[in-house]
Amino acid sequence: MNLFEVAVAAHRTGQPVEAEAAYRQLLSINTAHADAMHLLGVIELQRGRPGEAEVLILAALTHRKDAVFMTDLGVALGCQGKLSAAEAAFRNALELNPDLAEAHNHLGILLVQTQRTVEAEAAFRRVVDLRPDSVEAWSNLGQVLGETGQPIEAEAALRHALRLKPDHAEAHNNFGILLGKTGRYAHAEAAFKKALALNAHYVAAHNNLGNLLSGIGRSAEAEPQFVRALELNPDYVDARFNLSLLRLATGRYAEAWPDYEARFNPDMSDRKLVVPGFSYPRWQGEPLAGKSLVLLPEQGFGDCIQFARYIPLLKGRGLSRISVVCDPVLGALLETVDGVDDVITDAGSVPEHDYWTFPLSLPMHFGTTVDTIPTALPYVHAAPGRLEYWRNELPADGLRIGLVWKGRGTHGNDRNRSLRDISDLAPLWSVPGLTFVSLQHGQGGESRQASAGQPLVELGGKIRDFADTAAIVAQLDLTICVDTAIAHVAGALGKPCWVLLPAFGCDWRWLQDRTDSPWYPGAVSLFRQGRFGDWRETIEDVATALRIWAATARSRC
Repeated sequence: MNLFEVAVAAHRTGQPVEAEAAYRQLLSINTAHADAMHLLGVIELQRGRPGEAEVLILAALTHRKDAVFMTDLGVALGCQGKLSAAEAAFRNALELNPDLAEAHNHLGILLVQTQRTVEAEAAFRRVVDLRPDSVEAWSNLGQVLGETGQPIEAEAALRHALRLKPDHAEAHNNFGILLGKTGRYAHAEAAFKKALALNAHYVAAHNNLGNLLSGIGRSAEAEPQFVRALELNPDYVDARFNLSLLRLATGRYAEAWPDYEARFNPDMSDRKLVVPGFSYPRWQGEPLAGKSLVLLPEQGFGDCIQFARYIPLLKGRGLSRISVVCDPVLGALLETVDGVDDVITDAGSVPEHDYWTFPLSLPMHFGTTVDTIPTALPYVHAAPGRLEYWRNELPADGLRIGLVWKGRGTHGNDRNRSLRDISDLAPLWSVPGLTFVSLQHGQGGESRQASAGQPLVELGGKIRDFADTAAIVAQLDLTICVDTAIAHVAGALGKPCWVLLPAFGCDWRWLQDRTDSPWYPGAVSLFRQGRFGDWRETIEDVATALRIWAATARSRC
């Protein structure tokens, strides 16, 4: 064998030190040996040093334009977070060789990272066309099909991957994700455990199993999975964030808040928000006397309403000015919060302040525990002009009950938290003497046809913003809703609200096993689903409680 063949043989048999020595000896003889430069770069990639790999592979490319070199350059760039440059490298590789399966596969992985799942699907389909026996490609295709709402096709792809290689840990992990999404929780658990039996150091599988167990209320079993993932990779922010959610749901707020800051870490696979590029710093607890601060929006509308309770506390620390940036539909409502100086509904025109912060970081800075939640209600108010307008739209007499049965369809757990339609609430119609008011806005607004003859006052389609919602809810006797922003409007107003909560993926803020909310004491009551996907028993419980509530309310009149 010549020297290059000796180097390659050592590389292939897992002897990187010997391979590196041979490649370097070869380069001392021939400084333009492109293959030796490239494979030295591959060794650096395998050692977890992508920066060094990038330099070597770029040097190889100066001597020969090669699709394989370009693909490995893309991998090195991607490992350093240079995603745009990595994508360009993969696409350059495919210009050099349109049939290079590795380039299509790596491009597909990058497209998944950047949430372009439709393009990723096309890339993985090309891989399985070129290499129908590629287990990795079938597994990747199954993953992306599941993310694009094609569960039947996704399952077929993943089953095919496992037929090709039954001991492929990644395929079992991806199958577990799909099974969890389609409500087959016991089978999902088995799939994740199979992945971990094949590879006990599979960090993502530990995290995914933890998510599944946490979602079905088995927190004590879920926590060790997140902890193990972080032992294997302390920088794995997905596990850190998910561990914080579990601890929040179990009321361990002091432990949870610091890790909850991972939600805006750029390494999060599903990052919740992006840190702004302001010239002034994020507030991290510094003294605020005489300073100005801007509160930025994050996550859903309900989050912005729930954590607006901290604005008076911030002002109490001596702030000279506090501004709130929010979606226009929240502006008029948040203007009513004590301490707000400015409401900005154009995120592109925020003036300079001394500090900025996200609202869900405030509990950490205030050292909030379950026992020290700021609970002064109400902390938002209905504007007099809005009250007068909606008073004329509401029925004048009787007990008035607001209804919301669906949240926004873009919510990650909407499949579990929302009802199918208003007909699921039919048991409530059996309670006499009530007037039901639809506050449903957007999806599910077809209430008139679905209410099975039950008279319903339709207001949802007329609501313009949350100030309108507040003015209506303030004049209702009770609101019954799924876990959506309406619950926070009612709670922040201190108005009675009954919230229907799903068995899978219940939001951390409602804690576990409680029928009340320490965030909205005396206002919000919780009705929890007993069986996954089955609301019937829960709604019967609501109907029973409604009869008792109505009788009590009438006796007061």
